[in-house]
Amino acid sequence: MWTERDNKLIREFRFKDFQEAFTFMTRVAFLAESHDHHPTLVNTYSYVRIELHTHDAGGVVTRKDQALAADIDELLK
Repeated sequence: MWTERDNKLIREFRFKDFQEAFTFMTRVAFLAESHDHHPTLVNTYSYVRIELHTHDAGGVVTRKDQALAADIDELLK
């Protein structure tokens, strides 16, 4: 579930291992590029945190972030 905190959409993920987490991050990277978006991705072993906010809008959450968040959710289905 995405939460809005500090002008960012944030979601944390846990995976089986590092390879699964990194594969997910790679998929997110390609998806983000197709959205012309550059999220913050944090990874430690099987943990991934994604933070979304739009730099061009002053670092706040916009529809652009919400759209990318929805598409990231689709990657998990």
